[in-house]
Amino acid sequence: MGEVTWIVVFGFPLQPDGRPTPTLARRIAAAVVAGRRHPKARLLVSGGPSRHGLAEAEAMRAALLRRGIPPRRIVADAVARDTLDTVRTAARLIPRGALVLAVSSRYHLPRCVVLLRLAGLAARGLGATPSRRQALAGRLYWPLREPAAFAWDAALAAWLRLVGKFGSG
Repeated sequence: MGEVTWIVVFGFPLQPDGRPTPTLARRIAAAVVAGRRHPKARLLVSGGPSRHGLAEAEAMRAALLRRGIPPRRIVADAVARDTLDTVRTAARLIPRGALVLAVSSRYHLPRCVVLLRLAGLAARGLGATPSRRQALAGRLYWPLREPAAFAWDAALAAWLRLVGKFGSG
């Protein structure tokens, strides 16, 4: 495989005051590592407005800027509502076959990578380090929810691709 040209950072809800939640903060930290490892790659940060107004993508962009990622490298998708929206944006921006590094939580990463591949992108993943201090409910909810979300998104992506509205195929 060639050089990573894009890093796609998947959003996560913000705290009520607009700050990143611990989960999103870990995704941002992984994106910083990826950005430093691949200094020529552009970063697509994605996530629409929270219930409190600020878009996840804008919070991620601000955090990346504070950590030294140059603004010219960051593209913010502040309207994506979910994982599939993020992948659809990536498929519109990134040339088919480009090597993409997906950054998300470890439990979420397989879905991200498969959807990016269905969209025609050569994707691999970098999982954010999980927190050991996260409440038990959160440690259970997100990974248990993921198989159903994976199946739903994969089926929807396949249908959208079949009708020509997903990726480049």
